[in-house]
Amino acid sequence: MQLHLRIRRSKNGPSRLVFLIFFLLMLGLYLTLNLLPKATRTTVSPSREGQERASVTLPPLQRHSLIIPSGKSLSDLLEEQDFSAAQIHRMREDVKPVYDLARIKAGQEMRIFSFEDGAFVALEYDIDRTRYLQVENRASSYRAEIKQRPMEIRLRLLWGVIEDFPISALGQLGESALLAIMLEEIFAWDVDFRTDIQPGDSFKILVEKEYIDGEFSGYRDILAAEFINRGKAFHAFRFTYPDTQKSDYFTREGNSVRKEFLKSPLKSPRITSRFTSRRLHPVWKTYRPHYGVDYGAPVGTPVYATADGVVTFAGWSGASGRMIRIRHHKGYETLYLHLRRFASGIKKGARVKMNQLIAQVGASGTVNGPHLDYRIRHYGKYINPLAARFDPVEPLRAEYKEDYQDRANYYRLAFDAPWLVFSAFSRSGLSPPAIEISD
Repeated sequence: MQLHLRIRRSKNGPSRLVFLIFFLLMLGLYLTLNLLPKATRTTVSPSREGQERASVTLPPLQRHSLIIPSGKSLSDLLEEQDFSAAQIHRMREDVKPVYDLARIKAGQEMRIFSFEDGAFVALEYDIDRTRYLQVENRASSYRAEIKQRPMEIRLRLLWGVIEDFPISALGQLGESALLAIMLEEIFAWDVDFRTDIQPGDSFKILVEKEYIDGEFSGYRDILAAEFINRGKAFHAFRFTYPDTQKSDYFTREGNSVRKEFLKSPLKSPRITSRFTSRRLHPVWKTYRPHYGVDYGAPVGTPVYATADGVVTFAGWSGASGRMIRIRHHKGYETLYLHLRRFASGIKKGARVKMNQLIAQVGASGTVNGPHLDYRIRHYGKYINPLAARFDPVEPLRAEYKEDYQDRANYYRLAFDAPWLVFSAFSRSGLSPPAIEISD
């Protein structure tokens, strides 16, 4: 961007009076700066003490870092560093009003600083990700202070096109698998990320990233997300209620993205047989209806409840092997067949929550290999789990709809404006860059 200035000149030129005034002003400024008495000028020079201090060079510090092993106390660690029992006792007593060193935890880092001759200078212990204890050696005591590492939250806007799975697409943007899992959990009610994904599906994510001492330390929350699956767009915007501080994700219209049922009881499903009225049974070799969806998975794969409910059966059921049946509201019932074992507490009458671990995949009953047969009944009639559409739960509270729409509009603008500007990257075959937004 260039800024052009246009200066207009008078046809008659500047007058002599203007030049005279300008000359007198410059002369006055010169006299003021250069002809004042020297006594009024102040000269700042470094003091003799400062010069002497600057000439003193401290010996370099030696740093010893260690990860606290399990079963080791502070005394054990410091004795290995040649601390005497008296030094250790005095340190613990001096530091105790600030932090009890008996509470050090295995797995945390401790750093010991000393001079080359072995004289102890300071100790640092990481209390958690953002705080650390600093202990300094003074002439006759130890001084302790809990310090906070500088932490910064940055917003990161990312988008990409999927060739196989979101984890690969996000990996190409330099993000970890955890962000892909977070994205999948948000849209788990609408998209099965192992069976519904097609090449060309795309996503946009606005996420909070946490940095400590300038280094990335983890993800906070996904504030907004868009996922386009098979040409259909799904949106999720995070909103926190001001009164309860409870957060949830909602669609553009203010409906919860959460539905009555999850799309799948497995985290990484692979469909081996679908819902049909006529299927050749792999063992009996006869045609009969198959009222569920078979998910192929190794023995021991976790199985999760797809909705809140009450266990009405958990046991052996003939050709179905070990089976769990859960009753849900509005006349729905889910069945999980051919299990290996049940999770702790899963028995008749037990209440379960959506996404709660209930069992493991097995090969019990009449089967030709390990898999999960998942079924849904509605008022006693089997329905296709892959085709069923369920209502959202807990829509946005009406009194906060206006506040939510304001925030949702901001997120949509954050998505759409950069996307329009950088869409040329996709058209040219280049990967669009991630955009970091500072607030």
